[in-house]
Amino acid sequence: MKQLLEFLGVVALLQGGAGLVYEVTGWLRWSLVHRLGLLDGNEVYASVALVVLAFALFAAAESRKPG
Repeated sequence: MKQLLEFLGVVALLQGGAGLVYEVTGWLRWSLVHRLGLLDGNEVYASVALVVLAFALFAAAESRKPG
C-alpha cells in the first residue's frame, strides 16, 4: 500500500508540476490538466491542487508501515 501511495504521489506531482510549468512558460503541454475540457480556465488551480495532493499522498505513505 505504501508503494502505491508513493507511485500515485509521483504521478500527481509530475502532472501538477507540468501543468504549472506550462502555465508559466508554455512548455510541457503533455499534462492531463490541459487535456480535460472540464477544467478550461482553471488549469492553474487544478495543477496546484495536484501538487498539494501529491504531498498529502507522500505524507500518508510515510505514516504507513512498510509492506
